Amino acid sequence: MKLKMIFMLLMSLVFNSVMGATMGGAVGIDPVTGAIGANGVAAVCGLFNLAPAGALRAGVLTEVWTGELVKYLRRGLEATFLDGIPDASSLAENDVIHLVDVGVDPDVLVNNTTYPIPLQALNDTDITISLDKFQSKVTPITDDELYALSYDKMARVKESHGNAINDAKFAKAAHALCATQNSATTPVLVTTGERDADTGRLKLTVQDVINMKRSLDKLKVPSQNRRLVLCTDHVNDLLETSQAFKEQYNINRADGTVGRLFGFDIYEFANNPLYTTAGTKKDVGAAASTGEFQCSFAFYTPRVFKCTGSTKMYYSEASTDPEYQRNKINFRHYFICMPKKADAGVVMCSGYQAS
Repeated sequence: MKLKMIFMLLMSLVFNSVMGATMGGAVGIDPVTGAIGANGVAAVCGLFNLAPAGALRAGVLTEVWTGELVKYLRRGLEATFLDGIPDASSLAENDVIHLVDVGVDPDVLVNNTTYPIPLQALNDTDITISLDKFQSKVTPITDDELYALSYDKMARVKESHGNAINDAKFAKAAHALCATQNSATTPVLVTTGERDADTGRLKLTVQDVINMKRSLDKLKVPSQNRRLVLCTDHVNDLLETSQAFKEQYNINRADGTVGRLFGFDIYEFANNPLYTTAGTKKDVGAAASTGEFQCSFAFYTPRVFKCTGSTKMYYSEASTDPEYQRNKINFRHYFICMPKKADAGVVMCSGYQAS
């Protein structure tokens, strides 16, 4: 029994040293310092109480992993079409937010000479919104693999889960920022360019982009802070026809943006929503049928919001899996991005001609 306890202590030291060095390297700390720090934290938190739970106790290293993933997800928003959008994360409680939707703006009196100034009530409505829940699938890591794990493998586990969650977040956000169908306050326009011989898709033209601008003008959307998110098809269409767009694209791609043209800050995203030939938005993750293509969309950034909730790591030890002797890991993350009001955006879907 004593020999077993000594063995468990040694394995805990080895594992915590590997994890500390890995996480230290990820945040720019010397690996040796990270290893010493991890063992110090583990000792303070009672990690080495020699209970038969193994090297990775609940709460300590899982918190380190969770913290690293949160940093990775936060960095994933930089230089994307979600960067700079008003952040309502401080309003979130238990992954739910309460937003007060102001029904009308007050009228403004110019050079008023009549007093008292008339009263005008603003009818406030408390809106409860649950954040979207994103869960990565479980990654198994065998005990043999864990104790011989390289630093690169540990970083790759975190990175792969972060990438998967970010991909899902951005696709859901783009879907939420696009109107379901055409209306007076949520225009859904159709491209008017040449027909692509292979797909029947009508290409995007500069005039189509101007038509998007005109739609926002009619909605009286301020000219500043307009953001246009182009799908890859529409980016390629403009590269073929607009020299000004091509020059901006070649200059600015290094920072994740396309540039500023036609009154828009322009971004590119490869997973914009699909629209049917009738101009109706399809569900997230739906497959395209004949004549259905990704859209591009524009919005006024002060009229939308994003909110980040909790992030949690789930972990089960190999000691609870005697058949396969493998550890299991995944993450759960809460996030939402959506319009505050559906009155300051426009969608451009691709037209279709069968022949």
